Amino acid sequence: MVDPVADPAADWRPSQVQRERDEWRRRRTLRSAVVAAVSTVLLLGAVGGAVVSSPGWQRVRETYFDWDKAVSSFPAVLDGLWLNIRVMAICWVLILVLSLTVAVVRTLRGPVAFPLRLLGTAYVDVFRGLPLLLVIFLLGFGGPALRLQGLPTSPLFWGGAALVLSYSAYVAEVFRAGIESVHPSQRLAGRSLGLSYGQTLRHVVLPQAWRRVIPALMNDLVSLQKDSGLIAVLGVYDAIRRAQIETSLDFNYTPYVVAGVLFCCLTIPMARLTDRYARRKGYHGAGGHL
Repeated sequence: MVDPVADPAADWRPSQVQRERDEWRRRRTLRSAVVAAVSTVLLLGAVGGAVVSSPGWQRVRETYFDWDKAVSSFPAVLDGLWLNIRVMAICWVLILVLSLTVAVVRTLRGPVAFPLRLLGTAYVDVFRGLPLLLVIFLLGFGGPALRLQGLPTSPLFWGGAALVLSYSAYVAEVFRAGIESVHPSQRLAGRSLGLSYGQTLRHVVLPQAWRRVIPALMNDLVSLQKDSGLIAVLGVYDAIRRAQIETSLDFNYTPYVVAGVLFCCLTIPMARLTDRYARRKGYHGAGGHL
Protein backbone atom coordinates (compact mmCIF):
# COMPACT_ATOMS: atom_id res chain seq x y z
CA MET A 1 0.00 0.00 0.00
CA VAL A 2 1.37 3.41 -0.98
CA ASP A 3 2.03 5.83 1.82
CA PRO A 4 0.08 9.07 1.14
CA VAL A 5 2.87 11.11 2.64
CA ALA A 6 5.42 9.66 0.25
CA ASP A 7 3.10 9.71 -2.74
CA PRO A 8 4.13 12.58 -5.09
CA ALA A 9 0.63 12.71 -6.56
CA ALA A 10 -0.83 13.62 -3.19
CA ASP A 11 1.22 16.85 -3.13
CA TRP A 12 0.51 17.81 -6.73
CA ARG A 13 -0.83 21.30 -7.32
CA PRO A 14 -1.69 22.88 -10.69
CA SER A 15 0.84 25.39 -11.95
CA GLN A 16 0.14 29.10 -12.25
CA VAL A 17 -0.26 28.75 -16.00
CA GLN A 18 -2.77 25.93 -15.56
CA ARG A 19 -4.76 27.93 -13.02
CA GLU A 20 -4.85 30.93 -15.34
CA ARG A 21 -5.97 28.70 -18.20
CA ASP A 22 -8.77 27.17 -16.09
CA GLU A 23 -9.89 30.63 -14.97
CA TRP A 24 -9.96 31.84 -18.56
CA ARG A 25 -12.09 28.85 -19.56
CA ARG A 26 -14.53 29.52 -16.72
CA ARG A 27 -14.86 33.17 -17.73
CA ARG A 28 -15.38 32.17 -21.36
CA THR A 29 -18.08 29.63 -20.42
CA LEU A 30 -19.83 32.19 -18.21
CA ARG A 31 -19.70 34.85 -20.91
CA SER A 32 -21.07 32.43 -23.51
CA ALA A 33 -23.93 31.49 -21.19
CA VAL A 34 -24.78 35.14 -20.52
CA VAL A 35 -24.70 36.03 -24.22
CA ALA A 36 -26.86 33.04 -25.08
CA ALA A 37 -29.39 33.90 -22.34
CA VAL A 38 -29.60 37.55 -23.35
CA SER A 39 -29.98 36.79 -27.06
CA THR A 40 -32.66 34.20 -26.28
CA VAL A 41 -34.62 36.61 -24.10
CA LEU A 42 -34.41 39.33 -26.75
CA LEU A 43 -35.53 37.00 -29.53
CA LEU A 44 -38.42 35.56 -27.53
CA GLY A 45 -39.41 39.03 -26.39
CA ALA A 46 -39.46 40.34 -29.95
CA VAL A 47 -41.50 37.38 -31.22
CA GLY A 48 -43.86 37.51 -28.23
CA GLY A 49 -44.33 41.25 -28.59
CA ALA A 50 -45.14 40.92 -32.28
CA VAL A 51 -47.71 38.20 -31.57
CA VAL A 52 -49.38 39.94 -28.63
CA SER A 53 -49.60 43.27 -30.45
CA SER A 54 -51.18 41.73 -33.55
CA PRO A 55 -54.82 42.72 -34.25
CA GLY A 56 -56.17 39.18 -33.94
CA TRP A 57 -54.32 38.18 -30.78
CA GLN A 58 -57.34 38.58 -28.50
CA ARG A 59 -59.40 36.23 -30.64
CA VAL A 60 -56.54 33.73 -30.91
CA ARG A 61 -56.00 33.79 -27.15
CA GLU A 62 -59.65 33.08 -26.46
CA THR A 63 -59.78 30.28 -29.03
CA TYR A 64 -56.46 28.50 -28.41
CA PHE A 65 -55.27 29.55 -24.96
CA ASP A 66 -58.36 29.54 -22.75
CA TRP A 67 -57.17 28.52 -19.29
CA ASP A 68 -60.59 27.34 -18.06
CA LYS A 69 -61.04 25.20 -21.16
CA ALA A 70 -57.55 23.77 -20.73
CA VAL A 71 -58.28 22.78 -17.12
CA SER A 72 -61.63 21.19 -17.97
CA SER A 73 -60.28 19.20 -20.94
CA PHE A 74 -56.99 18.14 -19.33
CA PRO A 75 -58.26 14.93 -17.63
CA ALA A 76 -59.84 13.60 -20.82
CA VAL A 77 -56.79 14.40 -22.96
CA LEU A 78 -54.45 12.90 -20.36
CA ASP A 79 -56.51 9.71 -20.31
CA GLY A 80 -56.18 9.52 -24.08
CA LEU A 81 -52.44 10.12 -23.85
CA TRP A 82 -52.11 7.05 -21.64
CA LEU A 83 -53.47 5.02 -24.56
CA ASN A 84 -50.86 6.60 -26.85
CA ILE A 85 -48.12 5.62 -24.41
CA ARG A 86 -49.29 2.01 -24.27
CA VAL A 87 -49.58 1.81 -28.06
CA MET A 88 -46.10 3.28 -28.44
CA ALA A 89 -44.53 0.87 -25.92
CA ILE A 90 -46.09 -2.27 -27.42
CA CYS A 91 -45.42 -1.20 -31.00
CA TRP A 92 -41.79 -0.37 -30.23
CA VAL A 93 -41.09 -3.87 -28.92
CA LEU A 94 -42.70 -5.42 -31.99
CA ILE A 95 -40.84 -3.01 -34.28
CA LEU A 96 -37.48 -4.00 -32.79
CA VAL A 97 -38.19 -7.70 -33.27
CA LEU A 98 -39.55 -7.42 -36.81
CA SER A 99 -36.98 -4.90 -38.04
CA LEU A 100 -34.04 -6.88 -36.65
CA THR A 101 -35.37 -9.99 -38.36
CA VAL A 102 -35.69 -8.18 -41.68
CA ALA A 103 -32.21 -6.66 -41.31
CA VAL A 104 -30.62 -10.05 -40.61
CA VAL A 105 -32.45 -11.60 -43.57
CA ARG A 106 -31.21 -8.85 -45.87
CA THR A 107 -27.60 -9.48 -44.80
CA LEU A 108 -27.70 -13.22 -45.49
CA ARG A 109 -25.20 -14.40 -48.09
CA GLY A 110 -25.45 -17.10 -50.71
CA PRO A 111 -27.84 -17.92 -53.55
CA VAL A 112 -30.03 -20.09 -51.30
CA ALA A 113 -31.04 -17.04 -49.27
CA PHE A 114 -31.90 -14.98 -52.36
CA PRO A 115 -35.71 -15.42 -52.01
CA LEU A 116 -35.51 -14.23 -48.40
CA ARG A 117 -33.36 -11.25 -49.35
CA LEU A 118 -35.77 -10.40 -52.16
CA LEU A 119 -38.75 -10.60 -49.79
CA GLY A 120 -37.02 -8.39 -47.21
CA THR A 121 -36.03 -5.84 -49.84
CA ALA A 122 -39.56 -5.73 -51.26
CA TYR A 123 -41.01 -5.22 -47.77
CA VAL A 124 -38.64 -2.35 -47.01
CA ASP A 125 -39.19 -0.68 -50.38
CA VAL A 126 -42.99 -0.89 -50.20
CA PHE A 127 -43.48 0.35 -46.66
CA ARG A 128 -40.85 3.07 -46.96
CA GLY A 129 -42.58 4.24 -50.12
CA LEU A 130 -46.08 4.40 -48.64
CA PRO A 131 -47.03 7.35 -46.43
CA LEU A 132 -47.78 6.24 -42.87
CA LEU A 133 -51.22 7.84 -42.92
CA LEU A 134 -52.10 5.90 -46.06
CA VAL A 135 -51.01 2.62 -44.44
CA ILE A 136 -53.19 3.42 -41.43
CA PHE A 137 -56.17 4.05 -43.70
CA LEU A 138 -55.58 0.88 -45.72
CA LEU A 139 -55.19 -1.41 -42.73
CA GLY A 140 -57.58 0.41 -40.42
CA PHE A 141 -60.49 0.29 -42.83
CA GLY A 142 -59.54 -2.69 -44.99
CA GLY A 143 -58.25 -5.05 -42.30
CA PRO A 144 -61.52 -5.45 -40.36
CA ALA A 145 -63.44 -5.87 -43.64
CA LEU A 146 -61.35 -8.95 -44.48
CA ARG A 147 -62.66 -10.74 -41.35
CA LEU A 148 -59.49 -12.78 -41.05
CA GLN A 149 -59.87 -15.76 -38.74
CA GLY A 150 -58.24 -15.21 -35.36
CA LEU A 151 -57.51 -11.50 -35.84
CA PRO A 152 -59.49 -8.78 -34.05
CA THR A 153 -61.45 -6.14 -35.92
CA SER A 154 -60.54 -3.39 -33.46
CA PRO A 155 -59.25 -0.19 -35.13
CA LEU A 156 -56.72 0.05 -32.32
CA PHE A 157 -55.20 -3.28 -33.37
CA TRP A 158 -55.02 -2.38 -37.05
CA GLY A 159 -53.74 1.11 -36.34
CA GLY A 160 -50.96 -0.38 -34.23
CA ALA A 161 -50.23 -2.90 -36.97
CA ALA A 162 -49.84 -0.05 -39.46
CA LEU A 163 -47.34 1.66 -37.15
CA VAL A 164 -45.36 -1.55 -36.72
CA LEU A 165 -45.22 -2.37 -40.42
CA SER A 166 -44.30 1.15 -41.50
CA TYR A 167 -41.70 1.85 -38.82
CA SER A 168 -40.11 -1.60 -39.09
CA ALA A 169 -39.14 -0.82 -42.67
CA TYR A 170 -37.14 2.22 -41.53
CA VAL A 171 -35.66 0.65 -38.40
CA ALA A 172 -34.63 -2.43 -40.42
CA GLU A 173 -32.40 -0.20 -42.53
CA VAL A 174 -30.90 1.27 -39.36
CA PHE A 175 -30.09 -2.22 -38.08
CA ARG A 176 -28.74 -3.29 -41.48
CA ALA A 177 -26.43 -0.28 -41.58
CA GLY A 178 -25.16 -1.17 -38.11
CA ILE A 179 -24.59 -4.81 -39.06
CA GLU A 180 -22.74 -3.95 -42.25
CA SER A 181 -20.61 -1.36 -40.42
CA VAL A 182 -18.95 -4.16 -38.45
CA HIS A 183 -15.68 -5.04 -40.17
CA PRO A 184 -15.64 -8.41 -41.97
CA SER A 185 -12.62 -9.42 -39.92
CA GLN A 186 -14.90 -9.66 -36.89
CA ARG A 187 -16.98 -12.33 -38.62
CA LEU A 188 -13.87 -14.18 -39.77
CA ALA A 189 -12.45 -14.09 -36.24
CA GLY A 190 -15.64 -15.56 -34.85
CA ARG A 191 -15.73 -18.32 -37.45
CA SER A 192 -12.05 -19.10 -36.86
CA LEU A 193 -12.87 -19.71 -33.19
CA GLY A 194 -15.34 -22.39 -34.22
CA LEU A 195 -18.53 -20.36 -33.94
CA SER A 196 -21.32 -21.04 -36.38
CA TYR A 197 -22.80 -18.30 -38.56
CA GLY A 198 -25.65 -17.76 -36.14
CA GLN A 199 -23.36 -17.75 -33.10
CA THR A 200 -21.03 -15.26 -34.77
CA LEU A 201 -23.95 -13.02 -35.59
CA ARG A 202 -25.35 -13.23 -32.08
CA HIS A 203 -22.18 -12.97 -30.00
CA VAL A 204 -19.85 -10.91 -32.24
CA VAL A 205 -21.69 -8.84 -34.84
CA LEU A 206 -25.01 -7.84 -33.26
CA PRO A 207 -23.57 -6.53 -29.96
CA GLN A 208 -21.28 -4.15 -31.88
CA ALA A 209 -24.01 -3.15 -34.33
CA TRP A 210 -26.49 -2.49 -31.50
CA ARG A 211 -24.18 -0.03 -29.76
CA ARG A 212 -23.59 1.88 -32.99
CA VAL A 213 -27.25 2.34 -33.89
CA ILE A 214 -28.67 3.23 -30.47
CA PRO A 215 -28.80 7.02 -31.20
CA ALA A 216 -30.67 6.40 -34.47
CA LEU A 217 -33.06 4.01 -32.72
CA MET A 218 -33.77 6.56 -30.01
CA ASN A 219 -34.60 9.13 -32.69
CA ASP A 220 -37.03 6.68 -34.27
CA LEU A 221 -38.63 6.15 -30.85
CA VAL A 222 -39.14 9.91 -30.51
CA SER A 223 -40.81 9.94 -33.92
CA LEU A 224 -43.00 6.98 -32.97
CA GLN A 225 -44.15 8.82 -29.84
CA LYS A 226 -45.56 11.56 -32.05
CA ASP A 227 -46.92 9.40 -34.84
CA SER A 228 -48.85 7.20 -32.41
CA GLY A 229 -51.40 10.03 -32.44
CA LEU A 230 -52.21 9.29 -36.09
CA ILE A 231 -54.36 6.34 -35.06
CA ALA A 232 -56.95 8.94 -34.07
CA VAL A 233 -58.09 9.02 -37.71
CA LEU A 234 -59.56 5.53 -37.13
CA GLY A 235 -61.73 6.76 -34.27
CA VAL A 236 -59.48 5.43 -31.50
CA TYR A 237 -59.94 7.43 -28.31
CA ASP A 238 -56.37 8.59 -27.89
CA ALA A 239 -55.19 12.06 -26.84
CA ILE A 240 -55.92 13.70 -30.20
CA ARG A 241 -59.36 12.11 -30.49
CA ARG A 242 -60.20 13.18 -26.94
CA ALA A 243 -59.08 16.70 -27.77
CA GLN A 244 -61.25 16.65 -30.88
CA ILE A 245 -64.29 15.63 -28.82
CA GLU A 246 -63.65 18.36 -26.25
CA THR A 247 -63.23 20.91 -29.05
CA SER A 248 -66.51 19.92 -30.69
CA LEU A 249 -68.44 20.94 -27.57
CA ASP A 250 -67.89 24.69 -28.07
CA PHE A 251 -65.44 24.96 -31.00
CA ASN A 252 -62.66 26.09 -28.70
CA TYR A 253 -59.34 24.66 -29.88
CA THR A 254 -57.53 24.84 -26.54
CA PRO A 255 -57.73 21.03 -26.06
CA TYR A 256 -55.54 20.60 -29.15
CA VAL A 257 -52.95 22.85 -27.52
CA VAL A 258 -53.20 20.77 -24.34
CA ALA A 259 -52.62 17.59 -26.35
CA GLY A 260 -49.64 19.20 -28.09
CA VAL A 261 -48.09 20.23 -24.77
CA LEU A 262 -48.51 16.71 -23.39
CA PHE A 263 -46.89 15.17 -26.46
CA CYS A 264 -44.00 17.63 -26.11
CA CYS A 265 -43.59 16.57 -22.48
CA LEU A 266 -42.98 13.07 -23.81
CA THR A 267 -40.84 13.76 -26.85
CA ILE A 268 -38.61 16.66 -25.79
CA PRO A 269 -36.95 14.88 -22.81
CA MET A 270 -36.39 11.84 -25.01
CA ALA A 271 -34.87 14.00 -27.75
CA ARG A 272 -32.53 15.69 -25.30
CA LEU A 273 -31.53 12.32 -23.85
CA THR A 274 -30.77 11.12 -27.35
CA ASP A 275 -28.56 14.14 -28.07
CA ARG A 276 -26.72 13.73 -24.77
CA TYR A 277 -26.08 10.04 -25.36
CA ALA A 278 -24.90 10.70 -28.92
CA ARG A 279 -22.46 13.40 -27.77
CA ARG A 280 -21.06 11.10 -25.08
CA LYS A 281 -20.46 8.45 -27.72
CA GLY A 282 -18.73 10.94 -30.00
CA TYR A 283 -21.40 11.32 -32.68
CA HIS A 284 -20.78 14.72 -34.25
CA GLY A 285 -23.69 16.98 -34.97
CA ALA A 286 -25.83 15.62 -32.13
CA GLY A 287 -27.43 18.68 -30.63
CA GLY A 288 -26.25 22.23 -30.39
CA HIS A 289 -23.66 24.03 -28.33
CA LEU A 290 -23.38 27.44 -26.77
